[in-house]
Amino acid sequence: MHVGHFALTSRRVVFALAAATLALVFTGSGYAQDYPTRPARLIVAFAPGGAADFTARLLADRMQDLLGKAIVVENKPGASGAIAAEYVAKSDPDGYTLFFTTVGAVAINPALRSDLPYDPLKDFAAVGKAAVNSTMLVVNAAMTVNSARELADLARNKPGAITIGITGRGAISDLGRQLFEDAAGIKLQSVPYHGAAPAITDILAGRLDGLFGDVPTVMAQVQAGKLKALAATSTQRSDIFPDIATFVEQGFAGVVGDNWAGVLAPAGTPQPVIAKFNAAMVEALNDPELRNRLRNAGTTPAPSTPEEFEKYLRAENARWGKVIRDNGIKGD
Repeated sequence: MHVGHFALTSRRVVFALAAATLALVFTGSGYAQDYPTRPARLIVAFAPGGAADFTARLLADRMQDLLGKAIVVENKPGASGAIAAEYVAKSDPDGYTLFFTTVGAVAINPALRSDLPYDPLKDFAAVGKAAVNSTMLVVNAAMTVNSARELADLARNKPGAITIGITGRGAISDLGRQLFEDAAGIKLQSVPYHGAAPAITDILAGRLDGLFGDVPTVMAQVQAGKLKALAATSTQRSDIFPDIATFVEQGFAGVVGDNWAGVLAPAGTPQPVIAKFNAAMVEALNDPELRNRLRNAGTTPAPSTPEEFEKYLRAENARWGKVIRDNGIKGD
């Protein structure tokens, strides 16, 4: 009698759980089918006018046509992206507040700072990769070197004499320099700057030898022949500068690192909503007009699935964390 009652109760529990699961599935699917029913916000961790902001606004403009609702770009700069990251991490996971991030906030900051109010892998759900800004080592056009190998040879003959600008400890400009030093067995002199613009001014004036700068930042001066690009840190040549060999091609296998951008949602955002937002992202990034506008600004479109972006994000966290720890790099 008791055994039969227990079995009946167990079956009721199983049926109840199954019904609840089905209800969640159908509710999520229905929610995604209707999504979005109101404007969504795309939070950018930088001030208006930069490469990340430009990319986010182009993407939002095209996506809102596809989704049928406005996507409002909102800038929350500061703390190398940490302010925007925390804001989104603590937002409702409903698909209406999303984070347009670059590598710094979610793959570099965690290794530089132990006081971050968010976990980049636990507090976010990957939506999709958006774009890549390849990084290049540029020098004054008057320098006699024409490749990273030649600069490395020069640096060996003059230890610490070659000056390379950095835009902050742990920034891509700093990490690129560190990777190059490690791979080439050389020592460069790092010179801190508040942003890439004053560093480029000093390179052009002959007061600084070089800089690891992303393509949107250095493109105009390279195309004008005022800066000379020696190598790219990307895994493959930039489609914008296909004549510039990568560090890997020049024998420096460890000098790889892109300034990428992608979209994250708060953890717990329904997967059907993420899938719908991602589908619109991919369609927008494959639009020929949008791709041309991004490339003309120095940015390479790089759409992905949520799963691909999550895997990439985990790999980037592990990789940059190791570089930063192994070299004892501390944030500003």
